[in-house]
Amino acid sequence: MRPRVLLLNPERTILPKLEFLCSIGVSRSDLSAIVSQNPELLNRSIKQNLIPHYHILKSILVSDEKVIKCLKRLFKSSAVLSQNDFYVNLSLLRGLGMPQSSSLSWALQILLGLSQKTWEHKIEAYRRWGLSEEEISSIFRESPLSMGLSEKKIMCNMHFLVCKMGWQPAVVARVPIVLCYGLETRIMPRCSVVRVLLLKGLIKADIPISSVLTSCEKCFLERFVIKYQDLVPQLLDVFQGKMRLTELGFGFDNKSVIPD
Repeated sequence: MRPRVLLLNPERTILPKLEFLCSIGVSRSDLSAIVSQNPELLNRSIKQNLIPHYHILKSILVSDEKVIKCLKRLFKSSAVLSQNDFYVNLSLLRGLGMPQSSSLSWALQILLGLSQKTWEHKIEAYRRWGLSEEEISSIFRESPLSMGLSEKKIMCNMHFLVCKMGWQPAVVARVPIVLCYGLETRIMPRCSVVRVLLLKGLIKADIPISSVLTSCEKCFLERFVIKYQDLVPQLLDVFQGKMRLTELGFGFDNKSVIPD
C-alpha cells in the first residue's frame, strides 16, 4: 500500500469509502481485492469522484448487477480514476453509438478502464492495417473485447490472418471476435487444416473467416476434418498439432491461399 494512503485518517477518510462500496453491493472479498490493487481509491473524493461515477454508470446500464460488475473493474484500475480520462472516454463511448445491449456493459468496462493514451495506442494498432475510423468504431461496437486486447495480440493475430491466410483487414474487422481467440490454441490449428484443404483443392478459396474460426470445435471437426478424413487421413493430426504442415509439403510461408 502506498505511503500516502497510510497517512489517511481511518475513520474520517477511509471508512466512508469502504461503507460506500459496500452500500452499492461490493462484497467483502471483492472489496479486499479492489483496495489492494488500487489503494489510491481510498484517497479519492466520494462526492466528486466515486458517487458521480456510480450515478453516471447507473444511468447508462440501469441494472444494479451490471453497474457493480463495471465498477469493480473500474475501481481496480488506477487509470480510470482520473477524472479527465473518465469523462473523455465516456464521451468517446457515446460518440461510437453503442447500442443498449449486453455489449454496452463490456464496452464500458473496457473503455473506461483505459487511459486515453492506452486507448489511442490500440486505435493506432488497427490503423496500421489500413482500417478506417468507421471500421475501427465498428470493431468496438460489435466486439468490445477486441478493444481490450494488448497491442501485441492485435498485431500478431492480424498478421497471421492477413499475411499468412490472405483475408483482407476489412474482412477480419467485420468479424472482430476472431482477434480475441488464441493464435496457437485456436487460430493456427484450424487454419492449418483449412490451408491443407485449400491447397489440395478440396474446398473453395472464398471460404468465410467466420466459418473457420467462430464455429464450435465439434462443428469445425465435422465440416473440415471428418468430412475429408478418407482423402486426407492426416487432417486430425494436423489439427491436434501432431503433424506439421511441412510434413505434408505445405507451410504458411507460401503465398496466401485466400484470394483478394
